[in-house]
Amino acid sequence: MSWVWLSIAILCEVVATLSLRASNGFRRKVWLVPVVAGYGLAFTALGFALAAGMPVAVAYGIWTAVGIALIAVLARAIWRDPLTKRMLVGICLVIAGVILVELG
Repeated sequence: MSWVWLSIAILCEVVATLSLRASNGFRRKVWLVPVVAGYGLAFTALGFALAAGMPVAVAYGIWTAVGIALIAVLARAIWRDPLTKRMLVGICLVIAGVILVELG
């Protein structure tokens, strides 16, 4: 069950972060609801993942790595944000680091 909670946490955090970008510096007030709700649900779900027995280093590492990758790809698709080869290498290095932490 911890993996389900972690997945929910990741999705909520990605939605919140993309909504933060869409809010245009909080000028578009309608986006504040998904920002606040998304981060609140993300931290709640992360707490449940930890309570279900997932080690904090593993949970946070996966949350960070998957979040970075999803946000970078989605921001590129939605707003045409830059996604260079160097950035992709960096994302791969983060993911590789998380895998090494997971393996112990």
